[in-house]
Order: sequence, then C-alpha cells, then structure tokens
Amino acid sequence: MVSGHLRIQNGIYQCIISYNDYNGKRKTKSISTGLVAKGNKKRAEEMLSELRRTFVPPKPERGENEFREDMLFSDFIPLWLSAIEKTVKPTTYSSYWNMTMKKILPYFEGKKLKLNEVKGKDIQNFCVHELKSVGANTVRHEYVLLHKMFKYAYRMDLVVNNPVEKVDPPRVDRYEGKPFTAEELKILLNAAKDELLGLIILVTAMYGLRRSEVLGLRWRAIDFENDVITINHTLTEVNFKGQTKLNPADRTKNKSSCRTLPLSGSVKIRFIALRAQQEENKKLCGNSYNKEWSDYVFVNEIGDIITPSYMESAFPKLLKKCGLEHRRFHDLRHTCATLMNQQKVPLNHVQAYLGHSDIQTTSNIYTHLSWDDKTGSLHAMEKAVKVPMFEGQKHAWENAKNQETSLIRKRGMEKGEKSLTE
Repeated sequence: MVSGHLRIQNGIYQCIISYNDYNGKRKTKSISTGLVAKGNKKRAEEMLSELRRTFVPPKPERGENEFREDMLFSDFIPLWLSAIEKTVKPTTYSSYWNMTMKKILPYFEGKKLKLNEVKGKDIQNFCVHELKSVGANTVRHEYVLLHKMFKYAYRMDLVVNNPVEKVDPPRVDRYEGKPFTAEELKILLNAAKDELLGLIILVTAMYGLRRSEVLGLRWRAIDFENDVITINHTLTEVNFKGQTKLNPADRTKNKSSCRTLPLSGSVKIRFIALRAQQEENKKLCGNSYNKEWSDYVFVNEIGDIITPSYMESAFPKLLKKCGLEHRRFHDLRHTCATLMNQQKVPLNHVQAYLGHSDIQTTSNIYTHLSWDDKTGSLHAMEKAVKVPMFEGQKHAWENAKNQETSLIRKRGMEKGEKSLTE
C-alpha cells in the first residue's frame, strides 16, 4: 500500500511517498513537485494523488538482493523470508512474517550487527529484552524462528555455526484448556439454538473440530444418503504485509486430521433445514447473493462466508450473555474429548475421532478428569490398598463422628438465627 503526504522544503512542495519495497520493508521517498508553496496547494495535492496511484517501488540494485557473508543480519532477514515463502504453508509464512517484522527485525536493525558477527550473547539479550513485554511462550516462538534463520544461513555457508544453539529457550508451562461441562454446553447451545452461531458450536462440540475445519466444511463433504461427513478442507485467515486474507485449502493440519465420521441425526436435521434456508436466501437476494462461497455450509444470509475473525469476536459475546466464564473457541474441541473420556470411550478411539497424529497428544492435552472420575479412582485405590488397623482407631472414629455431629448442629443453629433476623 502506497501512502503519502506533502511537505514544504525550501519553499517547494515535496511529495513524501511511503511504500513496501520488494522485501516487504517499509521505506519512504521524497519527490519534488517543482511547485512553489504559495498558491499551489490544490495542484500539489493532485500531483500527490496521481503519484500514489501510479508509483511503482524501485527494483533492488544488483547485489542488494543477494546473500553475502558480510551482510547485516537485518538485511539477511527479509531475504530469508523471501527464500522460504514457497516452502511453507501460507498460515505458517504469515506467522513468520509478522513475528519477524514486528519484533525481530526492529530489534536487530538497531544493533547494526553483521550476520557472521551475531553471537550467543546477542540472542540471549534479545530474549531478555522480549521477556520484559511478552510471555515466555511468545519468546520461545521467536527463539525457534531465529534458530531456523541461522540454520538456513549455516546451510548456505554464510556462518560457521548457529549461535542460537548456545542459548537455552525460556521454559514454558504447558497450557491446559478449560473444557465446558455438559451443563455449560447445554446452556450455550440453548442460548444460540436459533442462530447460525449455535449450529457452528453444536457441530464443533459434537465432532471436536478445529475452528478452521468447521468453517471450512462444505456441502460436498456431507453425504446425506449414507449419513457420512468428511473433514478434508479448512478455512483460515492470514495477515500478510498488513492485509488480512482468507485462505481456503484442501488440506488439514496433518494426515490424521483428514477423517470421515458418521453424521449425527440431530445435526443432519439442522443441516437439511440450513440448506433449505440458504436456497430461499438465494432467491430473495437474487444477484446480491454472494455465490463465491455457495458450497460452504456456514455462510450468512447474503452468502458471505463466516470468518475466523468473526468467530473470535462473536463467541466471547455469547459466553458473556450466558454468564459463562471466558473460554477460547478451541475449548469446544477440548470439551468433546473430555466428555468422551467421561463416557469411557477408549483413548485410541478419541484420537481417531479428533484426528490427532499421535495418542500422546490426546492423552496430554485433551482429557480432563471430572470430580466423579477422581472420586471413582480414589474408591478404587481404597479397595486396592489394604490399610492396617492402628492403635486407637476406634476412638478416633468416635471423635470424628462427634465433631461432625457438633458441626451439623452448629450450622443448624446459625441457620435458625439467620432466619429469625430476616
């Protein structure tokens, strides 16, 4: 995006143009209008507008876009981003680009370090600097990204070692999601039962889908005749160079995530009703209906796709409306696994249902024992462990019962006194 403004220098209007160069780096350029400041403001503004419309960023000079051993690390970074752009998923590249341009590049630009001069202490200083403003998990991601950069530089024979390997990454506490209880999920579904959001929540919780999977669900993936639903397409958003774009893809997070599941009877009825409503909306809207997303299940009344960013704002509002504590939308996936675990579904079945690549992920992250589960485990241990009688055990039991009786009596008296004062 090219932006600009006027500036008067030595009595002459100058057009100051701001643009992204071929490496995505923000630069400015001053271009003289040749117009004296007095009486020419409107004409200068017209020249600025035309310049913004037609301006093309200058191509890099020969050698500027090449890897060199003595280049600045800050110059190496955008070249590395360009080199790996086509080797990773768009969502991954978007994450790399944003983290690099917002955090890593600004820090090292100020250091003026050459690529082959960066040492372990410089990486450590960066991590310490970042920990002052962001969490350990974010810094660990930045650490991993720096490691990738220098690993690439080492493979290109630009450095003799990877300085990031000399630094220990910050320790990160494993995040545990907060699954909804069956009662909380019921409240949530009842609150949005007549809305499209409610159906999205129902399908997500019922099948333990990722957000990208549920929003990427297409009609062609639903076999109403054989009652089968296939998860093989995703919809994500990528933020690249200041622009947010939708990224539909015929792939899932991993090979195991591509899965076929039975179609629930209750969900099938809702799908049939939704499809009929969409056909009606097409007739009512005519040419105004957005047909770009016509194969997608979750679109609004005029055919626009339901986006991840919309869910990010709508879901917390629904939780607040229901009086439920804040949770991530992804916790609906945790809920699915947890409820299946409570229903004694075997762990390997949960793994296949959710599309995890390994069973350890299912075990570590997505199963949370309820209080009943823990109580049941305790009772099992009490049966298994034969605790010997100890001296004075009978007397101790009698004391405990007397204390419990006294406590119950005391609570009753307090309750009676409270009733009298009321």
